[in-house]
Amino acid sequence: MLVGVLGGGQLARMLALAGYPLGLRFRVLDPAERPPAAELAAHVCGRYEDPDAVARFAADLDVCTYEFENVPVETASLIERQLPLYPSGTALAHTQDRLAERQFLCGLGIPVARFVAIDRLEELPDALSIVGTPAVLKRRRLGYDGRGQAIVRSRGDAAQARAWRTIGGGPAIVEELVPFRRELSLIAVRGRTGETRCYPLVENHHHDGMLRSSVAPAPDVSSRLDTEARAHADRILGALGYVGALTIEFFEHDDRLVVNEIAPRVHNSGHWTIEGAETSQFENHLRAIVGLPLGSTAPIGCTALVNVIGSTPDPTAILCLPDTHLHLYGKTPRQGRKLGHVTARAPDASTLAARLAHLRRLMPGDTKGHGSCEAR
Repeated sequence: MLVGVLGGGQLARMLALAGYPLGLRFRVLDPAERPPAAELAAHVCGRYEDPDAVARFAADLDVCTYEFENVPVETASLIERQLPLYPSGTALAHTQDRLAERQFLCGLGIPVARFVAIDRLEELPDALSIVGTPAVLKRRRLGYDGRGQAIVRSRGDAAQARAWRTIGGGPAIVEELVPFRRELSLIAVRGRTGETRCYPLVENHHHDGMLRSSVAPAPDVSSRLDTEARAHADRILGALGYVGALTIEFFEHDDRLVVNEIAPRVHNSGHWTIEGAETSQFENHLRAIVGLPLGSTAPIGCTALVNVIGSTPDPTAILCLPDTHLHLYGKTPRQGRKLGHVTARAPDASTLAARLAHLRRLMPGDTKGHGSCEAR
């Protein structure tokens, strides 16, 4: 079976690595000359808006998916008229625009931070009077890894203008700044038959808007929080008629969950599943879209993920650590660029914390970021 992936980055690369043992073959569409997935899949080099490139990419595919949510909806619709696309173009449309996403979640009764949509800087003062300060100003589209958003800490004209310049202007939402205890994420997978599996909640740590580390399962998660997260996932998956992996990022606040955003794809906070779960998020996404039974999402002990950002650590030093695995994406090093990740696994949280403390001492400075990634 030939699987098409819109996007040829590291997520497409890891999908291909998970799919070859299942007998799947891959083709990617990406405008870069040599994206990370090109080492493992046939590569059509072209823009997502180019109908000729899309036609060459789609020829003879059995099923198609995407690795990021900024694929033009028009491209998704064109492909969907020719062959199965999972997740659907509807899911893509709901998740690539922050306003549409929040309106969708509100319609389902799922908690989100209070927000106001604006189109111009002149509308920002009124929006701040509704949501209060500090607030977060976010572009509605094309935001990722902290890009396209800025904190507005006061209602002064200078602070507002500075935030507007930071996001590059354009349609945006103004959102209250939730005083959350921590960020948690949940990856759920739904198959063509409606079969659904969820991985355990994961605790995430960010710096400069980028995910630096995750711990799975997240420590100190009450059964009520776990049930709440799974209920939100079931509601979203059902409303979208979803097929594939879906990621939900939550803020934990006052022992409740507030949705920060949803991503219609495999996700960085789920990379730990490659070694740390019975079936990885990548394999389960593929199982879902090609119509195979889903695999177990049970964790294997405790696992932590640390992203490799900017420059790579010494592979020998990393791989000397017990039950530690290095994944590099074939990218050229540069400041702020995600080059790979390391996972460390242990039978219990205390052993994992000790391994992580050692691991972090070996990581380059740009990778360490802010905040502890140790299980607590």
